[in-house]
Amino acid sequence: MTFTRRSLLIAAAALAATPAMAAKDPVFTRWGNAIRGYDPVAYFTESRPVKGSGEFEAEWNGSTWRFASAANRDLFLTAPEAYAPQYGGYCAWAVANGYTASTAPEAWSIYDGKLYLNFSLGVRDQWSQDIPGNVARGDTNWPAVLE
Repeated sequence: MTFTRRSLLIAAAALAATPAMAAKDPVFTRWGNAIRGYDPVAYFTESRPVKGSGEFEAEWNGSTWRFASAANRDLFLTAPEAYAPQYGGYCAWAVANGYTASTAPEAWSIYDGKLYLNFSLGVRDQWSQDIPGNVARGDTNWPAVLE
């Protein structure tokens, strides 16, 4: 494939117009919802990712959070820090390594009572090889990685 100067300039302009994946937002959002619209409480209560509903929403930490039920929404609002994923829902492995990345709902783990999300199942496998060390590095890097 041959690239012309014009095609390279068009590609560069498109990239410049694309918002960065790691905005300064303290919460990873996609389509206007925190953590892709998944219910953070369900990871704890159902041990699986559950898509939230527009019927059960709450605003917290500058983002809209969705829940599968009114009960989950209300539980979240009593203690959002207990249910919200660490590092604003950005990939925990990425934060441990000094940057941010998006997350996949199925790539999750709960460690020491806290929810961590990862970019993919493969990245979650890397994360799982040293969770205590990754948490220590992530805690050191957060929230400076947002700058």
